Amino acid sequence: MKKEAMLYEKLKDNRVHCFLCAHSCKIADSKYGFCGVRKNEKGILYTHVYGKAIASHVDPIEKKPLYHFLPGTEAYSIATVGCNFRCPFCQNWQISQVSKRNGDFDGYELKPEEVVREAKKYGCKSISYTYTEPTIFFEYAYDTAKIAGKEGLYNTFVTNGYMTKDALDTIKPNLDACNVDLKSFSDETYKKVYKGSLKPVLESIRHMKKIGIWIEVTTLVVPGMNDTGEELKNIARFIADTGKEIPWHISRFHPDYKFTEAKPTPLATLEEAESIGKKAGLKYIYLGNVATEGNTYCATCKKLLVGRTGYTISKNNIKDGKCSGCNTPVEGVW
Repeated sequence: MKKEAMLYEKLKDNRVHCFLCAHSCKIADSKYGFCGVRKNEKGILYTHVYGKAIASHVDPIEKKPLYHFLPGTEAYSIATVGCNFRCPFCQNWQISQVSKRNGDFDGYELKPEEVVREAKKYGCKSISYTYTEPTIFFEYAYDTAKIAGKEGLYNTFVTNGYMTKDALDTIKPNLDACNVDLKSFSDETYKKVYKGSLKPVLESIRHMKKIGIWIEVTTLVVPGMNDTGEELKNIARFIADTGKEIPWHISRFHPDYKFTEAKPTPLATLEEAESIGKKAGLKYIYLGNVATEGNTYCATCKKLLVGRTGYTISKNNIKDGKCSGCNTPVEGVW
């Protein structure tokens, strides 16, 4: 199903300029953008993944991971094919790295109203646009989120943060939370490894904070790529400067896709990153992809607020958005 795209302008000679994401593609007639799912057809830009899901599942919201957003609830999670990054260790590469440009399998029909219907059917509190990069199926997410908002459901993005401010401002009325993957603090690494750049990701995080979208940040720590003390300090400082209440998920790398020969991240490296985050003043730090507790504690009195075993909530001591022990407000959406 193709649909005229949002966030683009027409240029001379049937060319178009897409300003959905930071690649800012200028696309010739009959060509696709970097994402491989948006195509210029005679001077009109179309999305070719509208209403075409490649995955749809019911997930715990903690799996996104979002730990300060409706803990213990479930999110109806959808994705289409495609991505605007080329991460060589992507765990969802079978769906993120396929392209309409190559005629790859593009999924099955699942209209926006059907997504909302399924979410309500399974008792989900939110819809999560995830697995691949939601920015590239923006029109699908936008229309679904509008319907979901009217039906009392929340909407979340699990994203690489490589969208424009225009995209964020457009979807903001119905986008409640984002987990942003801050992959590195090196522009060189972003360009060489992910085929993007660092600055737009930092700008997106700042802008989400400014316009009131709840943010959590994830960093996958990859040995030999972004695991030095200096790089981890830079990431922690940036998050703290943006908002010390922003949860930082520090995740262990596991070999996948083109990085099958690499070794998993040592636990000691994750613990070092955790210590760095605490020194930077971050209130909430979580280790991911390891067998650790993942609990949330009050930043003031250290009382256990949310107890977690895997993705299961065992305790919730937050009342009216505050610690039940000392009455300190706990940042998030409860």
